[in-house]
Amino acid sequence: MSASPVYLDAATAVPLHPVARQALLAALDDGWADPARLYGQARRARQLLDAAREATAVTLGVRADELSFTPSGTAAAHSAVLGGLAGHRRVGRTLVHSAIEHSAVLHAGEKHVAEGGTATSVPVDRLGRLDLTAWSEAVRAPGVALAALIAASHEVGTVQPVAEAAAACADAGVPLSVDAAQMVGRAPVPAGWSVLTASAHKWGGPPGVGLLVVRKGTRWESPWPADERESGRTPGVVNLPAVVAAAASLRAAAADAAAEAARLAPLVDRIRARVAAEVPDVEVVGDPYHRLPHLVTFSCLYVDGEALLHALDRRGFAVSSGSSCTSSTLRPSHVLEAMGVLSHGNVRVSLHRETTAAEVERFLAELPGVVAELRAEAGVVGL
Repeated sequence: MSASPVYLDAATAVPLHPVARQALLAALDDGWADPARLYGQARRARQLLDAAREATAVTLGVRADELSFTPSGTAAAHSAVLGGLAGHRRVGRTLVHSAIEHSAVLHAGEKHVAEGGTATSVPVDRLGRLDLTAWSEAVRAPGVALAALIAASHEVGTVQPVAEAAAACADAGVPLSVDAAQMVGRAPVPAGWSVLTASAHKWGGPPGVGLLVVRKGTRWESPWPADERESGRTPGVVNLPAVVAAAASLRAAAADAAAEAARLAPLVDRIRARVAAEVPDVEVVGDPYHRLPHLVTFSCLYVDGEALLHALDRRGFAVSSGSSCTSSTLRPSHVLEAMGVLSHGNVRVSLHRETTAAEVERFLAELPGVVAELRAEAGVVGL
C-alpha cells in the first residue's frame, strides 16, 4: 500500500481552510444575488459583502472603504502598480521595484515601459534581501511615480525590510505598493505603505479572490474602464461566496498565525539543516534568520529541477521547482538569478496547517536517495 500524498507547496496555494469551506457553502445559498440591487435577496447579499469587507479590514488594520476585492491576487497587483503610476503621472513615469518582485508586478511594469514609461530594478544581496542604499537612491531620483516591493520573497522566503524601504519612500515623497501575498494571514505587514495587495488562496481561502488596499490620501487612478463597483477600483461583480469564504478564512488564519509560525519554523529549520548535511553539493538559499516561518528553498547541483520535481511527485511529494510563477516556461528563476545563487535543480518546500512532523521526516528520509538516483542517471557519481 502506497503512502498518502504529501502536499508541500503552500506558497503556491494553501489547502482550503475548513472555515472557508463552511462559509462558502453557506454563502452559495445566501450570496448569489447582485449586491447592488434593492430587493430582499440583493440586500442580503449586500450585508454579506459589507460584513466580509469589514472583517477583512479589521484583520488587516485598515479602513473598510480602503479595501476592494479583485478577481485574483494577480489582478490586484496589476491594479496596484498601474493605478499607482496613473495617479502620479504628473510627477513622472518611473516605476522603482526590487529585482525579485512577483511576475505579476514585473508584467505590469513591462506594460508601463511598453507604453513609454521607465522602470528601475533595485538589486538584492545573495540572501535575497533588498539593497536599501540602492533603493534609497532609486526612489530619490527625479520622476519616480511609484515604488513596488514584495513583503517577503515567494521563492526563497526572505522577509524584506519593508519599514526601512517605506521610510526611504516617505522621505522622497514616493508612494509604496507592497505585495503582501506571502505575509497576509501569517504575520502583520509593517506600516508605511500606500497600496497593498494579497491573494486569498495563499492563506487558505478559495482561489479567485484578491485584496487591493489603497490608503486614504493616496493618489490612485483605476487603469480599467470606469465601473461603479468596488469603489471604482476593479470592474465587475465580485464572486461573493468566494469573498465571504476568503474573509472568514483570513480571520481564522490570522488568529492562528503566531501558533502556526511557532509550530512550522522548527520543521523548516530541520529541513534546512538536514538537507545541507545529508545531500551532497546542495545550496540552501535565502536568509536563514529574516525569513518566512513556513518556506525553505534549496538547489541541488548536477540535477535537473524538472526531473527532480517529477521524481518527488512519483514518491508522493508535491513541491515547486524554479520560479513559482513561471515554472511552466522552464526558464531559470529571475529571483535566484538576481540573488546570484544556483538556479537549477531548485526545490521550494512550503508548509501549511495540515503539514505534520511525520510528513517532513518522510520527505527528508527519501530526498537524498531521489537526488542520488537522478545524479546516477545523469552519470554523476562519487559525490
